[in-house]
Amino acid sequence: MNDEQTTVNDLKVMVEDFIAERRWKQFHTPKNLSMSIAIEAAELMEIFQWSAEDNLNRELYARVEEELADVVIYSLTLANTAGIDLSGAVRKKIKKNALKYPVAKYLGRYKE
Repeated sequence: MNDEQTTVNDLKVMVEDFIAERRWKQFHTPKNLSMSIAIEAAELMEIFQWSAEDNLNRELYARVEEELADVVIYSLTLANTAGIDLSGAVRKKIKKNALKYPVAKYLGRYKE
């Protein structure tokens, strides 16, 4: 299955089932999960540390894919633990960002 065939809820359930089978929920506090997200994000950044490479070659693609999956898995776990509707949260944040960064002002640029 791919992104077009999988819902966010499908992923949340998959992660929740994986955790339940191992009885790991007791370790998944918001603090621990937020730290785990940061650690995995740092591992993602480490792939590019001291590298002149900005694009993904075959080797980098596989490593980025794995670390990005870890970030997403921990993010989904935090959403499950905190009872956050992730789709709703993303929609709300995109609306907030659209107001903060109007197209007319930020088209093709990231700062004023």
